[in-house]
Amino acid sequence: MKKSHFAAFVVLAGLISLAQPVWSQMNGKQIMEAVYTRPSGSDLQGDLTMTLTNKQGDERVRQLRQFITDNGSIEKTLMFFLSPADVRNTSFMSWSYADGKDDDQWIYLPALKRTKRISSDSKGDYFMGSDFTYDDLGDRHPDEDNHTLLREEKLGNYDCFVVESTSKQPGYMYSKTITWVNKDNFIGLKREFYDEAKMPLKTLYIHKFEKINSFWTILETEMVNTQKNHRTKMVFSNVKINQGIPDNKFTERSMTLGQ
Repeated sequence: MKKSHFAAFVVLAGLISLAQPVWSQMNGKQIMEAVYTRPSGSDLQGDLTMTLTNKQGDERVRQLRQFITDNGSIEKTLMFFLSPADVRNTSFMSWSYADGKDDDQWIYLPALKRTKRISSDSKGDYFMGSDFTYDDLGDRHPDEDNHTLLREEKLGNYDCFVVESTSKQPGYMYSKTITWVNKDNFIGLKREFYDEAKMPLKTLYIHKFEKINSFWTILETEMVNTQKNHRTKMVFSNVKINQGIPDNKFTERSMTLGQ
């Protein structure tokens, strides 16, 4: 995805490969732009397993089907809940814009038999009891934040940039985030979120990624909320890339039909 930014990414990657000192010439914004523009195909679909674990260690497991497409200017995501029964037929859709316009998001609640648009005031709400807010599920544009390269260090076996990002928007739900970016493929391997009081709130970990159809694809993530002692694990399987998804899949009608 992010096809409209692919040429810029190739130029950047080419420069980086010339010599090691070029790394030091990248600033925080350039690094986060490389994360945002990382090619991932024009469409993607697969099965998603969401596991919620509370502080007592009790688990709730949800099965979903996810579809993503990108026409170069809009990235559209659609999730259908398949099980268990209490969330079955719920669906969520998000449209993220390459020009930095605020995401549009909708959720279909079968009990109410209607589709609800997620307002900007509700973007900080947590999605379906998970540790991801609606804002987390969008595709935040790099221009929305100020980015500072703090340092370079290893995270496990990976050489990383460590970038601090602060919102340009007053009153944003996170006072800052800190992201560990893999130098080899520009995947954000870890991200710390700080609340409005500048206290650690939660951390996102990328546990598994691999190349599928020549695109680096994230397959397993975990969001750990340290303040609530709660976590949400997402495992993506049966992934297919560039198979073709019709644009009429991403409509409110499709959300209500559950397909």
